[in-house]
Formats: sequence, structure tokens, C-alpha cells
Amino acid sequence: MKIPKRLEPLVEEGLIDNVICQMKSGKEAIVYTVRCGDSIRCAKVYKESNKRNFHRSNSYTEGRKVKNSRRVRAIEKGSHYGCNAREEAWQSTETDMLCHLGSAGVRVPKFYNFFAGVLLMELITDAKGNVAPRLCDVKLTAKQAIEYHCNLIKQIVQMLCAGIIHGDLSQYNVLAGGQGPVIIDLPQAVNAAGNHQAGQILKRDISNLTTYFSRFAPKLAQTDFATEIWSLYQSGKLNQAVNLTGQAKQHKKPINMRSLLQIIDAVLKKEAAWQRYKQERWTSPYSRC
Repeated sequence: MKIPKRLEPLVEEGLIDNVICQMKSGKEAIVYTVRCGDSIRCAKVYKESNKRNFHRSNSYTEGRKVKNSRRVRAIEKGSHYGCNAREEAWQSTETDMLCHLGSAGVRVPKFYNFFAGVLLMELITDAKGNVAPRLCDVKLTAKQAIEYHCNLIKQIVQMLCAGIIHGDLSQYNVLAGGQGPVIIDLPQAVNAAGNHQAGQILKRDISNLTTYFSRFAPKLAQTDFATEIWSLYQSGKLNQAVNLTGQAKQHKKPINMRSLLQIIDAVLKKEAAWQRYKQERWTSPYSRC
């Protein structure tokens, strides 16, 4: 096929030899299959900001660090340079995540290069060597749904142990690879420790997957891995070998009503005393001197 304009710099630099076909066009980018020497890889071309339909929010970028102070100020001001800097930071996040999560053992595409706004990475294939389909395009049995769900819950735990939450995880961002599910699309990845909404984002990711898999295995709808995982993370007990139950612990300790009423009574007495003090001070002949 004709080489897209955005891929021409990579051809000129010798990073790719030719473009085979367009694989898909998503919210953030267009993905092509390309030949690099003897290898077939993916080239992810990020769309320009005015051509995207993925709406970013501060909930994703909160907690991310930008080392260059000038870039930070420009991003905050929203200048032209700042907008470009924001775009570069957003795109480079996926590169960082592929390297970081790959080294942590999470199954993500292998990173090869990032040049001129184009990400070169591994082409994920199925058991027959064909391009792996997205999870949403695969019909699953109940057994397969449970296996996929279990695998992805483990990968979510691995990601969180590495300090990362996907942020937009669903059946549309998982490939059915020949060696199991592969997580893709990471530019919106969240810093778990530095983001105040991290717990809610994690629960949304897990809820998306559980809702999808429960179509094939209804019993999965009764699980609550999100609350369990986040509770373990907050208490510092989360690790990759943790034995999850899928059930959140219920705190059924009875309320001590006597202690509660004593506290309420003490607060009311303190408030009444304060009101009397203000009233006496106002009526005192010396209060206005």
C-alpha cells in the first residue's frame, strides 16, 4: 500500500522498510502492519488532537512527573508550546509503560522504537500465527471466560505491584494472543500512588472486564476483586503471589451505641457551653469597651 505521510520519516530513517496494511483506527491512533527487515511489526500512529474522540481528563495525568520545569509551566498555561509538550508527554507515556510493565512481567507488546510520533512495537499473533483479534471479537465458552478473567486479574495485580493502573481497560484493549491475553493501549496509564482517584479507576477497569466476561460465565458477576485488591494495596499486603478470593471482607463488628451516644452528648454539651459563653460575653457591660 502507499506509505502514509506520517510513516515516511520512519522509512527515510530505515526504521521500517514498507507498510503492509492498516490494521485498525481507534480513538487515539491508527495502527499499521509494517515490515522491518525480516520482522513484521506494528506501527501506531497517534492522531492529531483535533482528530481524536478520546476525552482526556486530569484524573489520568494527576501524579505524572514532568522533569523539565519550563515544560511544566507551559503545559499549565496552555500555550502552543505547552500543548505540544502535553501531546509529547501523553504519547511518551505509552512507551514508558511498555518498557516498565514488560520488565515487571505484564504481558504487553514489546517496544522497539518511538520516532516522529510513531510507536513501533511487537505484532501480537494468535495460535495460528495470524494477527491476534481483540477480546471483543472473540466468542468465548464459560471455561475460557473464567480463564481469561483469572489471567487478567493476575496481570492487573502485577501492574499495581509495579505502581501502575491501566485506566481504560476493557475487552477493547486486550488482544487474544496465542499465549494468552495481551494488554494494549497505555497512554492513559495512571500512577497508583500519586493519583487520588486511583482506587476508583482500578475498580472501573476491573468492573469493565468482569461485566464483559460474565456474559459468558454469569457467576463472575458475583465477584468483587476490585475492592479486595485495592484494600490489599492500601494496606501494603499486595504481592504477585497473593491468594485472591474475589470477595471483599465485610466488617460486621457491632456498633457500640453507648459510646456513640456519649460522644454525641459530649459534643452537644460543648456546643451549648460555647453558645452560653458567646451570649454572656455579648451582654457583659465590659464586652464593648
